[in-house]
Amino acid sequence: MKKKQQQQHGGAGGCPDTRPPAAAAAAAGGGPGPGGGWRRRRPLSLLPFLSLRDYGFCMAALLLFCLGSLFYQLNGGPPHFLLDLRHYLGNSTYLDDHGPPPQKVLPFPSQVVYNRVGKCGSRTVVLLLRILSEKHGFNLVTSDIHNKTRLTKNEQMELIKNISTAEQPYLFTRHVHFLNFSRFGGDQPVYINIIRDPVNRFLSNYFFRRFGDWRGEQNHMIRTPSMRQEERYLDINVCILENYPECSNPRLFYIIPYFCGQHPRCREPGEWALERAKLNVNENFLLVGILEELEDVLLLLERFLPHYFKDVLSIYKNPEHRKLGNLTVTVKKTVPSPEAIQILYQRMRYEYEFYYYVKEQFHLLKRKFGLKSLIRKPRPRPEFFIPSPLETEEPIDDEEEDDEKWLEDIYKR
Repeated sequence: MKKKQQQQHGGAGGCPDTRPPAAAAAAAGGGPGPGGGWRRRRPLSLLPFLSLRDYGFCMAALLLFCLGSLFYQLNGGPPHFLLDLRHYLGNSTYLDDHGPPPQKVLPFPSQVVYNRVGKCGSRTVVLLLRILSEKHGFNLVTSDIHNKTRLTKNEQMELIKNISTAEQPYLFTRHVHFLNFSRFGGDQPVYINIIRDPVNRFLSNYFFRRFGDWRGEQNHMIRTPSMRQEERYLDINVCILENYPECSNPRLFYIIPYFCGQHPRCREPGEWALERAKLNVNENFLLVGILEELEDVLLLLERFLPHYFKDVLSIYKNPEHRKLGNLTVTVKKTVPSPEAIQILYQRMRYEYEFYYYVKEQFHLLKRKFGLKSLIRKPRPRPEFFIPSPLETEEPIDDEEEDDEKWLEDIYKR
């Protein structure tokens, strides 16, 4: 009797079955439907509250997240579009948590200035720099101004600002006297330069202004159109011996101001300008080379500044480059008489003191790096027998060659 009651009120455990009759019947396998009168219920879904469209949206969002993570790992940081999105939506906390993204690693030094001295091989070096900048990817910064080496204070500030804001690594080149960047609050760049024997530099400039070089027979006419015929064909000995302005001081005092700087006394031939130029060479110039030993200059530049001058020597020795370089040789040069040369030595005594000082420093540097100079008969230093008075009249602006124009002409050939 008890057993029968237990079957009526529950299961074998004696617990009453609280399910409604229809659910109980379905659990027992009966009910409406095929074969049993009731349809068997499907198992519960993991996300019973999502529709198929919502489920597709979630999968698309997950895919975007995965792609974003992939970009993060490949680029070493978060994708730019995600940072822009976070910035658009609100202040991002990424920089607070991780700091700024790593900056571009720059070579050292990454700021170089070549304030090239006129008629000291500068056009050859500029042509090499054009090739090297394309090869190594540094920023070669040039100027459209070629005949203004002395600047006012405001002009100095403006030029320094323009140079300092250039994309690094850069190499800036222009005919300009030494600029002190730190005086105006800028980072002092590394300077490089090349000089040559002062008398040879003067003679090259003298005849170049009158007759040009092998690049074209008429280029000197374009460069000095206002020069009178009697001045153009003025004999070099007459110019020197009769003390024409072009062949006397202060115009012969040319190299030292490129290293002395923008101070007015730097344009006056004397000990003050000479000593200041030496000081700047020691403190601000990585290398001052000698044009007569140009291959050694290029070799040292390649060692000191490989990210700028790597392979420069092989490019310089290339026959095609040599062919272009020969076009810059000044034509119709003549040698002055010994008397005229002796007078030039006397007028350029400070230039020669500086030249031999730089040459000695350059040879010390070569020996330090194991470079041997070519064995040549040393040229005797000039003897200054008769000290001549050095005039200090206001210098006349020297006309410089438009380097950019002749380079463009070469590339067009």
